[in-house]
Amino acid sequence: MHTPLCRQAVGEPVDYARRAVEIGLTEIGFSDHSPMRRDDFDNWRMRNDQLDEYVEKVRRAQKEFPQLAIRLALEVDYLPGHEDWIRELAARHPWDYLIGSVHYVSETWDIDNPAKLSQWKNRDPFEVWTAYFERLTLAAESGLFEIVGHADLPKKFGHRPTQSCTPLYEKFLAAAKRNNCALDINTAGLRKDCREIYPSREILQLAFAKGVPVTFGSDAHAPGEVGMNFAEAVELARSVGYGECCRFSCRQRRLVSF
Repeated sequence: MHTPLCRQAVGEPVDYARRAVEIGLTEIGFSDHSPMRRDDFDNWRMRNDQLDEYVEKVRRAQKEFPQLAIRLALEVDYLPGHEDWIRELAARHPWDYLIGSVHYVSETWDIDNPAKLSQWKNRDPFEVWTAYFERLTLAAESGLFEIVGHADLPKKFGHRPTQSCTPLYEKFLAAAKRNNCALDINTAGLRKDCREIYPSREILQLAFAKGVPVTFGSDAHAPGEVGMNFAEAVELARSVGYGECCRFSCRQRRLVSF
């Protein structure tokens, strides 16, 4: 879940928490887009000097809704060469978990950015998916994250390769298993052009076979999106064999049945 600090979400953490209570959730986590070392890196994340403000907003929600377990986390972009910066962020507050996600297949192209949709016209989808999953595998290998987010994000606008990506998935999931990374079952894909949960059934089937655990996320950018389509997410997880998901506190994982 996100906050207005990332410049693409509405509603304060207390509003998201209130909605979570209304729909009967018992535990939620905020994982807004973390800052980069350079504030002008892009326009869809908090500034470096807003990180403490973000933490205070979440702490306020924790105080106002004591009946709800509210976790403090970050969604952190993984780019090769940025590992030291991620370690700095990790040390600045007592996070409950870090979600590692890949949006960039180069220093300048964030493939899910609607403003850069035209760049897909000149790209072979399989090459983009390959570059993306190479970075996602590095993110899992880094050991910096508890969760890997929206694992097949390149499908957001409907750009899918004709070639099989199964070897890419296998390599990534093997890295996730080795480094104790959970996979994010993210319902936001149902609200995008692809109209499909992240990740696909194929990826989840492979993940289950490898023993990679899962979490559930709505990737909410507004209070009304909290927990959205969780019934479909649970049904998908169950259909490939999952009966447990992860919860995190102080970067420690525990499994709970669902």
